[in-house]
Amino acid sequence: MTYNLEIEKLTKTYPHSDFRLDNVSFAIPRGTIMGFVGENGAGKTTTMNAVLNIIRKDSGTIRILGREMGDKDRELREQIGVVFDGANFPELLTAAQLSKVMAGTYAQWDQKTFTELAARFGLDLRKRIGKYSRGMKMKLALAVALSHRPKLLILDEATSGLDPIVRDEILSVFMEFIENEEHSILMSSHITSDLEKIADYITFIHQGKVLLTESKDSLIYEYGIARCKTEQFERIEDSDRIAYRKKDYQIDVLVSNRQAFERKYVGIVVDTGNIDEIMLLMAKGAR
Repeated sequence: MTYNLEIEKLTKTYPHSDFRLDNVSFAIPRGTIMGFVGENGAGKTTTMNAVLNIIRKDSGTIRILGREMGDKDRELREQIGVVFDGANFPELLTAAQLSKVMAGTYAQWDQKTFTELAARFGLDLRKRIGKYSRGMKMKLALAVALSHRPKLLILDEATSGLDPIVRDEILSVFMEFIENEEHSILMSSHITSDLEKIADYITFIHQGKVLLTESKDSLIYEYGIARCKTEQFERIEDSDRIAYRKKDYQIDVLVSNRQAFERKYVGIVVDTGNIDEIMLLMAKGAR
């Protein structure tokens, strides 16, 4: 399998802070979307900044399209499209003026692609960026990211705060992007329903550590949450549970194979879980 992004044992610490990226490892195959989830402060943005060489990692290896990126590696940098939560373009510029700036920045800038995307997104190229709505600014950022023909998109909360119609429109663009099997996306989002629609894999990071990397279909269709009474929970072998959390009247147990668990522990109800429920159990539950 060929990967567009490979992260191995990435670590990062900060002076006067308890936070640590602790041996973060995962990889994104070509032609796929990786959903990157975790609570605020878990390390998602720090990981992305390390990938982009915005911050210096302490140790570990990051390979983009098979090689590590240096500070002056313009060729490789052009293969990465970036959309962060805050699209920080100069607000006094019009979108048309911004496109001229980008044309001088990226050797692979494709003005035709930018113009077509701007028309598709309903962007007024003559309007100052400061007059755009939040949704328009995110559409502009995406149009810019796609117009220098990258192979890897890095999206940090790119759909956050957008209404459902705009989000659906942007998710469709992401799906079209990976129709080219040379492309991949790393996408962090607190809107896990978006990831359930389009992601192929999910990586869950918690307090600087990767707790899980799994295919989305496995999480939704194979994993399960057993709803147990105390006497039922006591029957479950440690090896058959990933995490558990005690509530007032039951104990929820995260299991990796719902059907096998039901066959082994007859009488225990096992529900399917969504990404939010699985993430909550792994973050707040005991092991």
